[in-house]
Amino acid sequence: MAMPSLFPRPAVPRPAVVLELGRRWAVLLPMALMLASDYKLRSRPVDETVGGSPDLTVFLEIAVYGLAALYLYLRFGLRPPVRRTTGLLFAAWAFTGYVAMSALWSPFMSLGAVRGVQLMVTMALVQVLATRATVADLHRLAHAFVIVVLASIAIGVAHPFPRTPQTLTRFNWLYVHPVIAGVYLGIAVLLVFGLLIRSRVYGERARGWPPLVYAGVLLVLMGALVATGTRGAAAGAAAGLVVLMATSRGPRGRIDLVVLGGAVGAVGVLAFSDKIMGFVARGETADKLASLNSRTDLWTLAMRAYSEKPIFGHGLGASRGLFLQDIGLGGGHNAFINALVDNGTVGTALFVALLLTLGTVLLTLVRRRDLRGDAGTLLGILAFFLVDGITTEGLAMPANVSGIWLLLLVAWTEALRRGRYRTAETPETPGTARTTGTARTTDTGGTRIIVSVADAPTAAPQIESPTQHP
Repeated sequence: MAMPSLFPRPAVPRPAVVLELGRRWAVLLPMALMLASDYKLRSRPVDETVGGSPDLTVFLEIAVYGLAALYLYLRFGLRPPVRRTTGLLFAAWAFTGYVAMSALWSPFMSLGAVRGVQLMVTMALVQVLATRATVADLHRLAHAFVIVVLASIAIGVAHPFPRTPQTLTRFNWLYVHPVIAGVYLGIAVLLVFGLLIRSRVYGERARGWPPLVYAGVLLVLMGALVATGTRGAAAGAAAGLVVLMATSRGPRGRIDLVVLGGAVGAVGVLAFSDKIMGFVARGETADKLASLNSRTDLWTLAMRAYSEKPIFGHGLGASRGLFLQDIGLGGGHNAFINALVDNGTVGTALFVALLLTLGTVLLTLVRRRDLRGDAGTLLGILAFFLVDGITTEGLAMPANVSGIWLLLLVAWTEALRRGRYRTAETPETPGTARTTGTARTTDTGGTRIIVSVADAPTAAPQIESPTQHP
């Protein structure tokens, strides 16, 4: 019996990952919101962000969100949902709705109002993705995101932009801060690793890039992530890879994780211990390391601000300006502390409820063999956000890559649950119907005409016993 190779060569040419006519919105709109929010061609002091007048870049960002909202209205309209919503979507709407409403009592109302509207536009897009997009659409989005990150790395290498004294030795591109660049790279690493596992499992039937291409891209992304010097993103990516490997391949993946992870970890610590310590220290003094680059001092001020308005918080965007005079830093530099300051106990409880609901649903989907690869990848990205959120606030804030991708995880999870997993672009599993176009051909030879792929009945969930292997 022939043994499968580590990187199986497809028997037929792989179809390219292209944007199909009529489905481009599922890729272009999320990418447009992320790029408009984070990619800047100029650097601006933090105090001007909360108190300065808007410039051309700000107007361009607002215009992109406005065009996205206009497209959603013209394409899909505004109407109440025709079916009962899920608990996950309800949790997402509850959190985003409260955060947007908190702009009403923010001390920086103009900033809060803009961010609140941007958050509502993002959530409207997520609602459409969750109810209309297929998993194949979200696979295209993942590939497009990786391509954009690779192009960004090329820009950063070919034309480095002026650096600040704090980022002289750290890699980035344009005027994107290395911390934000680290988030983009960390998400891309996990997406590529998940797609590589999927390509390895399905072999020639998987639609996407060849495994060797995924492996090469993964090396480039990991090298760029280390070059950013972003310790939170690097630790988050490591945690995400552990979670991804432990969940995306079932019991076999957990065995591989113990064996390979232990061996690679031991070799890495023994061979590169000095480089690892240098990356962690990053040339900083013991006092700066002990205070996590003044973050502990900032968190003390943040908890004092939280005690002033513990129930409803200071309002959206308040943390961007409350600490500037005392410590010169904007934002809470911790997702949960930032949520406490801006949104109070009520908003933080909604934030935690959303994270717990998302994690619980994904853990349920991991038990389904046909959904395990995607669900494990999403769990890995969620783990990345939780670790990275210890030192950055983006997860609890609108209009940035972390906040947008958190809501995209919700949409992707709903797409998995909706039963639209099997399309003409996804591999079949034995005993299931083969769906092409508008006709469904069963394994018994009969043909049944259906309206669309979305109307095709799905196979029963395959729940494994603890002793069953994939």
